[in-house]
Amino acid sequence: MERFEAAVAVTGIGQSQIGRRLGRSGLSLTVEAALASINDAGLTVADVDGVATFPGEAVDPGLAGCGVWELRDALDLKLRWFQGSPQTSGQLGPFIDACMAVACGLATHVLCFRTVCEASAQRSGGRGEVVGSQLAVNDWRRWLTPFGAPSAANWIALYAQRHFDLYGTTREQLGAIACNARANATLNPAAVFQEPLSIEDYLSSRMISTPLCLYDCDVPIDGSTAVIVSARDRAVDCLHDPVYLEAVGCGLRGPFAWDQIDGLSGMAATAAAESMWHRTALGPQDVDVAELYDGFSVLALAWLEALGFCEVGDGGRYVEGGTAIALDGKLPLNTQGGQLSGGRLHGYGMLHEAVVQLRGQGGPRQVRGRHEVAVASAGGGPFAGCLLLTR
Repeated sequence: MERFEAAVAVTGIGQSQIGRRLGRSGLSLTVEAALASINDAGLTVADVDGVATFPGEAVDPGLAGCGVWELRDALDLKLRWFQGSPQTSGQLGPFIDACMAVACGLATHVLCFRTVCEASAQRSGGRGEVVGSQLAVNDWRRWLTPFGAPSAANWIALYAQRHFDLYGTTREQLGAIACNARANATLNPAAVFQEPLSIEDYLSSRMISTPLCLYDCDVPIDGSTAVIVSARDRAVDCLHDPVYLEAVGCGLRGPFAWDQIDGLSGMAATAAAESMWHRTALGPQDVDVAELYDGFSVLALAWLEALGFCEVGDGGRYVEGGTAIALDGKLPLNTQGGQLSGGRLHGYGMLHEAVVQLRGQGGPRQVRGRHEVAVASAGGGPFAGCLLLTR
């Protein structure tokens, strides 16, 4: 049976202005990114007949900058298919759904977008300012707020410490991920943080939730990313050479509960990675570039292990010193600066950058040589999704 991935291609990408507290509406950012992606694909607004987004609406302030209805009205789209839901396989779930919709003939060109206004929503109070008692009263966070744990930093830190205890992982090793992200961000004019970051700077920064420090945490921003998914037989009409979808990963094995996960290897990333590799003859050794979700540095470590780039427990040793994950290393990691330095675009920045690298459009941060395969992932903890892309 032919895989649905063989019927689709990524034909356009676009991003809005990205920054801290931009003072712009989520709709304006979304329209900017959407039009950029449509133009990049060589299409017109009238060509777009599908829209997909994560998480839709009705979530924490700043996490859903725009919904399907708003964008439809703003661009006067005539849609044959649409989707927007927070209950999915990570932030990339709607993108995977869009690919299936195109493969099934429900749409020809689907605009997938992710918009955040987290920086504006949080202001100076941080995560605690937007996740207060009113938000936490009726969902799983009601068990966490009495302990002063409103942030995923508090939850993920426990798993990081367990990895330290079981496998000898060190802060210096996590620091290699953060410093590598910053080094790449200095070559990306769109990155939020571009000042050099040394391992000494990392180790001396303030602790957020032991063992995670300030630079282990991604940076909330305002911004939007859009991607066009097209039917493969229509991709030849587009402006750039298409990027093909080799395989998707969207497995789920455990409950949705941050406090019921069996270590980093028990996170949803492991199930997503297994389902992705099951759908392709390629393997970890074939991947040229990795754009892996780093909402926290230790989540990038979890993805490296889940995807089989190293054994479970060896992630710290794999990234130690940063040589293997540098732009000229064995596995260039988060070439745009990731979310740790580039900005928290909720996984869509990873997909966007994977396409940039496969097209050879990275400029100063472009990985040298002709690269054929890239992996992009999003999500952490109890939900995750990943993509294998080819040229």
